[in-house]
Amino acid sequence: MSSMTEVNSQYHAHVDHGEHAAEHGHAGHGGHGDHVAQFRRLFWTMLVLAVPTVALSGMFAMILGYAVPDFPGSQWVSPVLGTVMYFWGGRPFLTGAISEIRSRAPGMMLLIGLAITVAFIASWGASLGALPHNLDFWWELALLIVIMLLGHWVEMRSLAQTTSALDSLAALLPDEAERVTADTVETVAPSELRVDDVVIVRPGGSVPADGVIVDGAAEMDESMVTGESRPVRRSVGDAVVAGTVATDSGLRVKVTAIGDDTALAGIQRLVTEAQNSSSRAQRLADRAAGWLFWFALGAGIVTAIVWGVIGQPDEAVIRTITVLVIACPHALGLAIPLVVSIATERAARGGVLVKDRLALESMRTVGAVLFDKTGTLTKGEPTVTAVTAAGSRTEGEVLTLAAAAESDSEHPLAKAIVDAARRRGLAVPVSSDFASSPAVGVTARVDGKTVRVGGPRLLEEAGHTELPEAGAWRDEGAIVLHVLLEQDGAGPAVAGALALADEVREESRQAVDALHKLGIQVVMITGDAQTVAESVAAQLGIDRVFAGVRPEDKAAKVAQLQDEGLKVAMVGDGVNDAPAIAAAAAEGGVGIAIGAGTDVAIASAGVILASSDPRSVLSVIQLSKASYRKMKQNLWWAAGYNLISVPLAAGVLAPMGFVMPMSVGAILMSISTVVVALNAQVLRRLDLRPEASVQAIL
Repeated sequence: MSSMTEVNSQYHAHVDHGEHAAEHGHAGHGGHGDHVAQFRRLFWTMLVLAVPTVALSGMFAMILGYAVPDFPGSQWVSPVLGTVMYFWGGRPFLTGAISEIRSRAPGMMLLIGLAITVAFIASWGASLGALPHNLDFWWELALLIVIMLLGHWVEMRSLAQTTSALDSLAALLPDEAERVTADTVETVAPSELRVDDVVIVRPGGSVPADGVIVDGAAEMDESMVTGESRPVRRSVGDAVVAGTVATDSGLRVKVTAIGDDTALAGIQRLVTEAQNSSSRAQRLADRAAGWLFWFALGAGIVTAIVWGVIGQPDEAVIRTITVLVIACPHALGLAIPLVVSIATERAARGGVLVKDRLALESMRTVGAVLFDKTGTLTKGEPTVTAVTAAGSRTEGEVLTLAAAAESDSEHPLAKAIVDAARRRGLAVPVSSDFASSPAVGVTARVDGKTVRVGGPRLLEEAGHTELPEAGAWRDEGAIVLHVLLEQDGAGPAVAGALALADEVREESRQAVDALHKLGIQVVMITGDAQTVAESVAAQLGIDRVFAGVRPEDKAAKVAQLQDEGLKVAMVGDGVNDAPAIAAAAAEGGVGIAIGAGTDVAIASAGVILASSDPRSVLSVIQLSKASYRKMKQNLWWAAGYNLISVPLAAGVLAPMGFVMPMSVGAILMSISTVVVALNAQVLRRLDLRPEASVQAIL
């Protein structure tokens, strides 16, 4: 539907990998930021040159009814500057046009190239007296180049990407690894590791390669790979993945896979494959641009033949050149970029960053939104969700004792307990003699008494059973910790228990309700167990659940929904979500990343939610529908210019005594461009704050 899609895709395809490669000595992907800067400089330079070119153009002066200033050489200012603009400012279009001819895929680049080339040749003919003076199109050539460069600059700026998914994946690996040799430990780069090498992973350090633990045990933070917030206990014989972090203890790991064989590299390949897939929407837009070229060329040929047949060859030349020049409507060059630019600016104010225009277009027709659970529908970090007290103690006393004992620990669960006590305004006493026992718990002296906080193994050591509430908490997927307090001369007794879980966001329920109101199916995907997933789904009213899904299988679940005929929007935040996010976008759906997530998920997505508010998905849908309406209106208006001006310029009403003068064509061109620009400004009225989007729907 958008001709500028063709312009942008052709420019990237042919200039990025041709001109850019030649200039910088490589044929890889040019940086979007570099091209935005190039087009910005080129636009402003051409704008400066366009002012005297247009002002001193005899034809333009005649249309507006003023006299061109007369000074020595004034008649050559427009031809000289127009020539500079044609070869310099028109270079991207001419290069793209040649590439389209070679690939036999005519589109917008060839249309622009044809228009400026015909205007250039006709103008020189008029300036040298070889053609009628009314074919002086220097002013039209200058305006066409400036407006098309503006369209390119606006669109490329809106599509500029500042992160690389593949670079972000590589950044998960440590810069160095400590390899154990026969009698020492040597520091090497991860790329130098070999299968069966043994490496040391220190507390807080990242695992440099996939392997198996041969010594030690640690709570592993696997959230950057699995997306799940809960640290996982790994000990001797357990497999660990490159990029994960040992949070509390050191390990020795025997390397089992390196390089392209690691799980991280597998995710990297999936992201690359999905991002390189072309969408159906892109192919349709490319075809539409090709039809526009054939319409313009066909109109020119018919004009030349008809005027030639009726015996007016001079008029045939004038009419044909006029048709070919004005058949590339200026308004069409701005119709989409202006809408996209304003839409992305409004989105940013509402906490939504749009990286991919096709994603914005597609969001209005999404039939299912697939949410990753952890970090998206939930907060992605442990939170104290329940406290129970034993005997005569209060819940506040139990939480205070636990927070005091855990205050010196760096474990995520300990931080959650301390934060919970602070949020409740509890006075947490200072503890002493802190000690931590992996897989058991912590011990500390609080107000002269020994307090212990831990899981099932702590209860076993102390010979106690868990409190009745613990079973129900565990069924809901919570981590259960018991608090033991030393009694006077009687040993430790259970003082109470705490449930810690990944808390559901308050905004998630509103987001789900609003999506249902729009007739959109809500699906949740997670690596958690079925019972945990169903508990969250029940709280939120989610339609379908995919539980126990491995990271490498998430993209397959997206494909499953697509096979059911649904256009899918995938919302996630972890490295494991990146292939699914990219896969959704590759098949005409939308990839959405939570801004608080990993760089990889963000780089793979077409839309980024700057906040972690899932209601922002509704803002994207609202913006998509509004911007699509404006795109359609602008395209129809721009097409209307063609439908009216091209036949009139060709002389279709000549038998009735009317042939459209160039001045009328210029006025129509200007009105079309102004209307398109003003219509796009209406989008600025949108309020895309998450709460406003929900209120507009519910």
